Amino acid sequence: MRVVITGMGAITPIGNNIEELKKGLYEGKNGIAKITHFNTEGFKATLAAEIKNADPTEIIGKKEARRMDRFTQLAIVAADQAVLQSGIKDAYDPFDICTFVTSGIGGLNTMEENMQKYFEKGPGRVSPFFIPMNILNMAAGEISIRYNAMGSSFSPVSACASGTHSIGEGFRAIKHGYAKAAIVGGAEGSITPMAIAGFSNMKALNETDDLNKASIPFDKDRAGFIMGEGAGVLILESLDGALERGAKIYGEVVGYGSTSDAHHITAPHPEGKGAYMSMKKAILEAGIEANEVGYINAHGTSTPMNDKLESMAIVNLFGKEVPVSSTKSMTGHLLGASGAVEAIISLISIHEGLLPATINTANIDENIEANIIINNPLKKEITYALSNSLGFGGHNASLLFRKWEGK
Repeated sequence: MRVVITGMGAITPIGNNIEELKKGLYEGKNGIAKITHFNTEGFKATLAAEIKNADPTEIIGKKEARRMDRFTQLAIVAADQAVLQSGIKDAYDPFDICTFVTSGIGGLNTMEENMQKYFEKGPGRVSPFFIPMNILNMAAGEISIRYNAMGSSFSPVSACASGTHSIGEGFRAIKHGYAKAAIVGGAEGSITPMAIAGFSNMKALNETDDLNKASIPFDKDRAGFIMGEGAGVLILESLDGALERGAKIYGEVVGYGSTSDAHHITAPHPEGKGAYMSMKKAILEAGIEANEVGYINAHGTSTPMNDKLESMAIVNLFGKEVPVSSTKSMTGHLLGASGAVEAIISLISIHEGLLPATINTANIDENIEANIIINNPLKKEITYALSNSLGFGGHNASLLFRKWEGK
């Protein structure tokens, strides 16, 4: 069964919907700024990529929003956009629609707020909604309720590969006949004191105050990632179902690879074996040659080891010619939402024939041999684009998309 994309929605640090995201990408917009979500006095890292000028309560309603953590709110904003664009509402039997929407961390805002209440005011002040707001599957649960999607509903959790795994699992469910459609993606809302302190203390975050040197993937001076927040949601359908109802098709999912490094809880495999095989599995499933891939949206976190070893894996499989970029240079690292947003960016790139640049990267590290797009977008008509996600714990996931040409 062939699987196509009929809807996309996104809320990100560089745009609060698909059109704004596209505009931000090609303008090279930097979504990074001083953290406003909390007072950063005493913190080593003080920059993040926050969402601007967006109020999820306008869509969800204030009463309902109070019963949802931020990551769930953002997931619903993106899902609303995707469902509306697809026209999928009431198009299928509810039991034929799956929901695979996830997060890397989940309700950390809720956790921190209620722990503070517990220690300061006692157990009686912990919210009765603490558990359902905090648990990571609630974005999928709330979305399935909102759209009466009664098929399989769960949240694959694999740190920063979570969003990509969710799309891949939706793809497989439809491809193998377990569903006719799926709402898939990821959301993250973890720009919180504990998250920033934790990532900073493990030396994962860049501690610079310079916005233009904060997230510089593949640069010799890269020194850690910048936390971002946001959500990306896609609507997947069987090709037959989409054609039958006359849906507009934005692209096709043709390959999905998933592997484990089995090496270290945070460091990637020193030979890039897991990332290499994840990408290889995706192109093998699609039945294409490596040289047919026209663009790779890299995981590209701006951390020393990730960028070096991902570049190694790309070059070992694809050679040095395929254009590569990391849009985390603009959006920051959206953790469990990054793979979903970057899947959407890959689809935009195919559709526009314009590949986004890695902004602010000025001096490519001598150990990076991949063909990194820097400074300006690259105009290039492509048929296939690949998106990578690599997560703590050694989780690797790759998705391969094909341009829709009406057949």
